Amino acid sequence: MTNIRHEPVAPTRTQSLASGAAIDTHRHDDHQIVYAGRGVLAVTTDAGSWVAPVTRAIWIPAGTVHAHQAHGELELHLVGLPAAENPLALETPTVLAVGPLLRELIVAYTHSPGDESPERARLRAVLLDQLRASHQEPLHLPTPAAPLLRTLCDILCADPADSRTLAELGREVGASDRTLSRLFRGDLGMTFPQWRTQLRLHHALILLAENTPVTAVAHLCGWSSASAFIDVFRRTFGHTPGTHPKG
Repeated sequence: MTNIRHEPVAPTRTQSLASGAAIDTHRHDDHQIVYAGRGVLAVTTDAGSWVAPVTRAIWIPAGTVHAHQAHGELELHLVGLPAAENPLALETPTVLAVGPLLRELIVAYTHSPGDESPERARLRAVLLDQLRASHQEPLHLPTPAAPLLRTLCDILCADPADSRTLAELGREVGASDRTLSRLFRGDLGMTFPQWRTQLRLHHALILLAENTPVTAVAHLCGWSSASAFIDVFRRTFGHTPGTHPKG
């Protein structure tokens, strides 16, 4: 990433972003919690990307170089925390589950950033308690470092519906499926099917935020049927794509 903007203090605020709008590459000296109360937020770093619908928030550790992308009309809630205060003891970007109570706490806290009242301090304390209780979600799509793997992943990012096997893709990039399997495990820490499922789920969340019908999403993301897509989506997010909250 180039042209990195340095913003020492991570802001606490609420802002709106139009669909397709972006916040360019930057970093803070503080930690930050980023939550989309409406729409879907994508956060990108050199290590990969994280996508968060309204049932998820993203923890961004101090010093992490990152950029934001809005999918659907985005209501963005930002919570800055001093670098010395890390309630989750997390050193890498992480997706966190957001239940109804945590959602309301984040929304309330970011709507009055200048308030230093005792009531706001108590609100902040409860928010941090709820964060500590949040489940971490495996919604990270890692970026490969190996050039060979990056070429293969770029092919699939351009078309998540590409259903070729690893051996077939290997013939295009000039490597055996055994070599590629080893690279996926060693470089990305997951198998090829796991990575492809993550890619398709990321793409599905973006399409759903843009009000694409569920059947079309299943087709565009490479599932064999709408029911197969719905099953994977339900197991990952706890609800069906048809009832996917948009805020």
